[in-house]
Amino acid sequence: MRRSKVPDETTDQRLLDSRGPADFVHTDPWRVMRIQSEFVEGFGALAELGPAVSVFGSARTRPDDPTYALGERVGAALVGAGYAVITGGGPGAMEAANKGACEAGGTSVGLGIELPFETGLNEFVDLGVNFRYFFARKTMFVKYAQGFIVLPGGFGTLDELFEAITLVQTQKVTSFPIVLMGTSYWQGLLDWLRQSALSAGTISAKDLDLVTLTDDVDEAVAAIVASDRGRTKDTPAGTGTHPE
Repeated sequence: MRRSKVPDETTDQRLLDSRGPADFVHTDPWRVMRIQSEFVEGFGALAELGPAVSVFGSARTRPDDPTYALGERVGAALVGAGYAVITGGGPGAMEAANKGACEAGGTSVGLGIELPFETGLNEFVDLGVNFRYFFARKTMFVKYAQGFIVLPGGFGTLDELFEAITLVQTQKVTSFPIVLMGTSYWQGLLDWLRQSALSAGTISAKDLDLVTLTDDVDEAVAAIVASDRGRTKDTPAGTGTHPE
């Protein structure tokens, strides 16, 4: 939806905003059906996708920004390694990764979200699913990916990054590589985790090993491939890395 058709509020907002009349007593049970339908639609669309990697990054990245070119290279390199590319389907770094995958002849997936300021999926998405609820969308990013590659981004990117780290740390998913692209952008965050969180004892030293930091596209893709091969070798036929 675009221009005058963009709603003033989102479905997530209506669900989570507790202010107003108490008609939620009657409407919330029906929201459960809508939430269920989002999971069903996502599972149905992506079940036969094959190996894929989710790529995150800022929607605000401009086409003339070096990060945009980096995203294109990441998308193309993942296709070259045999992976589909999953993004949030929006503009900026997400569009760049979709573009790289599309122009490399691979499968380019966009998982969009209903937001007042978004204008739909970018033109390089081949397979797209739009979601109303963040939590349903985030499940798809993890369930159908062999790993994450994270480009410079803001709150949404950080949300996906730390959710993935938490899932790996708590062993909700296993053998799930997380690669941060852009040392100048991400080094400060890792330094803070080491100097503040680690020194305070709120994380352990091994938690910092859950992410790989690099500027090299080949190294990023190699980290995904190496983890994927190790998982395939160690996982018996008929089982996966993600809980049902």
